[in-house]
Amino acid sequence: MRFGRLAHALGYADDQLPGVFLAGARYREGLTQAQLAQATGIPRRHISAMENHKRPIGKQNARKLAEALKVDPKRFWFA
Repeated sequence: MRFGRLAHALGYADDQLPGVFLAGARYREGLTQAQLAQATGIPRRHISAMENHKRPIGKQNARKLAEALKVDPKRFWFA
């Protein structure tokens, strides 16, 4: 799926969507960044940077986040 139109409609650039999705999925699960960090082993400051489009998520982190957030890891990538 291409996210260009979706990103534009939401007011985000394509490269910002993974962070937006991460923040939304974390919120949906009722987790704080600290709780997600504990569940995944990813430092809280890295999760914050990923949500704020300052750090790429990467495939390894996407798998960890997807497991903790009960989503497909491909949701953190875009084409």
